[in-house]
Amino acid sequence: MLVTAPEALETPYQPPRIFGPRYRTATLGILLVVTLVAFEGMSVGVAMPAIADELDALNLYGISFSAFLIASLFANVVAGLWSDRRGYPLPFMTGVMLFVVGMALAGAATSAVMFLVARAVQGMGAGATIVALYVMIARVYPVESRPKAFAAISAAWVVPAMVGPAVAGFVAENWGWRFVFYGIIPLVVPALVMLVPALRQPSSPDEAPSRGPRSRPVAMTLAATAAAAGAGVLLHGIDRLHLHPVTGAVETAAGLASLSYGLFRLLPPRALRFGRGLPTTVMMRGFFSASFFGVNSFIPLALQEVKGFDLSSAGIALTTGALGWSAGSYLQSRKEGEAHLRIRLGMGCIAVAILLCLLAVLPGVSGWIAAPAWVIAGFGMGFGMTTVSITALKQSPVNEQGANSASLSVTDMLGSALAIGIGGALVNLIGHSSAEIATGFVVISILMATIALSGAVLAGRTR
Repeated sequence: MLVTAPEALETPYQPPRIFGPRYRTATLGILLVVTLVAFEGMSVGVAMPAIADELDALNLYGISFSAFLIASLFANVVAGLWSDRRGYPLPFMTGVMLFVVGMALAGAATSAVMFLVARAVQGMGAGATIVALYVMIARVYPVESRPKAFAAISAAWVVPAMVGPAVAGFVAENWGWRFVFYGIIPLVVPALVMLVPALRQPSSPDEAPSRGPRSRPVAMTLAATAAAAGAGVLLHGIDRLHLHPVTGAVETAAGLASLSYGLFRLLPPRALRFGRGLPTTVMMRGFFSASFFGVNSFIPLALQEVKGFDLSSAGIALTTGALGWSAGSYLQSRKEGEAHLRIRLGMGCIAVAILLCLLAVLPGVSGWIAAPAWVIAGFGMGFGMTTVSITALKQSPVNEQGANSASLSVTDMLGSALAIGIGGALVNLIGHSSAEIATGFVVISILMATIALSGAVLAGRTR
């Protein structure tokens, strides 16, 4: 009788660990880069009042945030197309270099205009870097490990959101606001060293890129240019309306036309008309960002100028939003429910939180009411905004998931940029004294609460 050796027992396949020997260095490098970008984004709001005072740039308070976001919008689209066709290493390195140059320019700024240019350079660098990192994950990690890599990136935003504002406030108070920017630059070097092996890997895609209308390099670059330039001209025109009504109105109209042209090509069909399903889902991302960041960016200014908070205390008030955001993200991943109802709940939380937060500048009310209010706002963002991203991918055909992910980023950044820019214009219109800033903050809060409530009403069209 023929005796054969027993077959080896089958063992379950274990996907490679992102912190295992093969991917550990690349993972740590990616997380460090994301952490640095996130820290800058979460910290600059706390330092902005001090920057505005020293550079006499309070009239550019809102546009300094918008410049970063508008430049990021443009860089997102261009870097995504560049990475698809030429690989991720060059877009990544270009993005990192621009980010470092922007940080150095911001730290060395001696005028409001120079600081504004620095913010735009930072935005281009951050936008290109993040998009290239996403492509890097798709090329370097096996399919089954990518969800963990993206989850790690999300987690990398949590720590800067929780400690960034407080640390930035401490640094600005003790060493000066310039070191909020200078201090990040040396940390870029170890991140690049850790990513050298990943940058040397072949970067051919696993499958052919989409050939749809939103994958054409020239058309999409022109659309991104039109949207970014249009948003910038629009905000500049709005800011000038009260001083130069005629030229301000012309700029506003021209900017709106250019922005509409760009968005018509960057977003899914019928998005600007809030068509049912995916088009409205993509637009919801902008409603979340506009209502939340349109108030979030002015909380430090209001607390410092109206209530006399120091930089560190104002940073702590913002940190609470990160706590709520983390809780909301966790809860939405554990509970099931109708997507449109979850989006509506998230919008409702932000609206309620904004209305509570505006009480912080009223006489006889403690400014610390902003802290619990912003926990609620953060919860709404974590619960609702994550639902928007998941829903959009579910509603997207496989060959359009990349284009629709880019559309989410466009509405996200544009919503923030327009809301913050309009808020800054309102501050300039109303005035810069303590009482006038309080009034401006109330007006901004009411406007952003209205946007959140509108999003709650429109959430039903995401079905």
